[in-house]
Amino acid sequence: ENGWFRLRNMPKPPLECPNPLFKRWLQEWRDQAAERGRFRLQRTYERALSSLHKYPLPLRSGREARILQYFGEHICRQLDEQLEKHRRAQEDLVAPATSWSGPEDGDPPSSQDTLASDIPILQPVPCSTKPDQLQGQPLKKNKPASRRRARGYFPAPRSGAYAVLVALYQDSISPHTRGYLTKPELQRAAQPLCDKSFFLAGPGTKTTAWSAVSTLIRKELVLKTNIPARYSLTESGLALAKELLALGKPPLLQDDDLRLPAAGSEEPSVDSEGEDRQCSDQGTFPEEPRAEEPRADTFKPQFTFCPGQFDVILCVDFIETTGGPTSRKQDLVNELERNGVPFSIRKLNVGDFLWVARERHSSAAGQLQPLTSQELVLDYVVERKRMPDLCSSIIDGRFREQKFRLRQCGLSHPIYLVEDSGSGQHLSLPEKTLQQAITNTQVVDGFFVKRTRDIRESAAYLTIMTRHLTKLYKDKTLQSCTKEELERERPLQPRNDSCMLLTFAEFNEGAMKNKPQTVSEVFARQLMQISGISGEKAAAILERYKTPASLLAAYAACKTTLEKEQLLSSIKCGKLQRNLGPALSKTLAQLYCTPGPLP
Repeated sequence: ENGWFRLRNMPKPPLECPNPLFKRWLQEWRDQAAERGRFRLQRTYERALSSLHKYPLPLRSGREARILQYFGEHICRQLDEQLEKHRRAQEDLVAPATSWSGPEDGDPPSSQDTLASDIPILQPVPCSTKPDQLQGQPLKKNKPASRRRARGYFPAPRSGAYAVLVALYQDSISPHTRGYLTKPELQRAAQPLCDKSFFLAGPGTKTTAWSAVSTLIRKELVLKTNIPARYSLTESGLALAKELLALGKPPLLQDDDLRLPAAGSEEPSVDSEGEDRQCSDQGTFPEEPRAEEPRADTFKPQFTFCPGQFDVILCVDFIETTGGPTSRKQDLVNELERNGVPFSIRKLNVGDFLWVARERHSSAAGQLQPLTSQELVLDYVVERKRMPDLCSSIIDGRFREQKFRLRQCGLSHPIYLVEDSGSGQHLSLPEKTLQQAITNTQVVDGFFVKRTRDIRESAAYLTIMTRHLTKLYKDKTLQSCTKEELERERPLQPRNDSCMLLTFAEFNEGAMKNKPQTVSEVFARQLMQISGISGEKAAAILERYKTPASLLAAYAACKTTLEKEQLLSSIKCGKLQRNLGPALSKTLAQLYCTPGPLP
């Protein structure tokens, strides 16, 4: 009796998981997340594994696993993609001889033959047939079809993925290639090869053709490196791009045959981009990338606004209308509406007000949704400061940083709007200090300073500026460009009938305060923390020494301490090209050459 009791209470052997492939993949992803320090993701995979272990039935796909707890759309899509890779790998192994089609062609596979046999209901997966079982069986799939499936992903002609691959390939064979393209360059190069816009979402959708890039990166066809991002082709991407160009227009049957069957997969939306044309792109698109001419010698806009095709709109930062004293901020909106100013409230990453040229659309009969309009940023930006705000920004250091970001934003006419000037209110800094800061902003930094008494006068100034810019630009042809092209071409613009402007999306993205920064940008901000080094002086130092490493190398090459202290003294700064001076040069030498704390 005691023996029977002990036997009954012995632990039962663990049940075999009916989905060992899914279990193995989830364990691998969990371990990878742990190695990368992504503990929340690791916990997500652990909970999914626990839920999978409790499920007693085999699963056909990741989509079916959606019914399990802790299996979200992302995990299910991962499982489907991994399962498809597993199928194709097994097809490559078996397809040259034959394919297994069911019990009538031979014995069903054994669970000991292969890992894929734990999902017996997946058909027709030819992964569990031994070579000796294949002899004497008829072939059921021809060789070209096997190669087509083995190749896997194949984007449709004139889709976003197709355009990106071909554009990167054409750049790679150019004699002037740098080995990569930035995002704006890639968008401009790929746009003529795609029927959907890379810049604006079409009617009824929130995505552009650029969304295909994430799919290409995930499939290891495109490599993304550096900050700002640089895009180039991998070896497999280069081979696929060559094949796309060699085939010209692939047969239509491939579009359906080569899509992944998983419901969570993103490929159908990417491959079918050629069906939706962007009817709002009325501008001129660039020609295909050329292998004969360098990029620096030519300029072709992504789109162009001719006179009469756009309206000038005032953009107001949402911070100016929300938070703080609501009634006071609402007064600004009321004044603009009373003055009949067309304005749009949105998030601005630099400045409080700016103006855009918005594409004008004629209303079409039966049109349910308005077309998405393209926008170009005019060359003026306004930073508004009330006297208390100016005082606090000087104290916490935002004043210098904001002026530096306004100079770097790509717009050449920054305006400082000082409100409540001379109101005599109690402030934490003397009024003379504030007046000196305003004067320096105008004289030293080159900003246009406008003083107003109250919010009503500020609204009146914005109204006058909106009307002035409408008259100024109404007879001009506006061409879109990137920030790099603008900096290169701006000194060479003698014509008054046209001008080059940034798109709003590129301007706002480039002006992000907390965006990933390059080493040079961080170095510049580090230098500006030193008393006496302005933005111009930091920029002058960066022209000679791009990174801290190059500056330290220069210091290491100096033989004496005196030579180190005088290394930077002759650097020319500002419009007057004055020397940086021995005092700042000595301070920098002490900062970067002294081990341990400064004396």
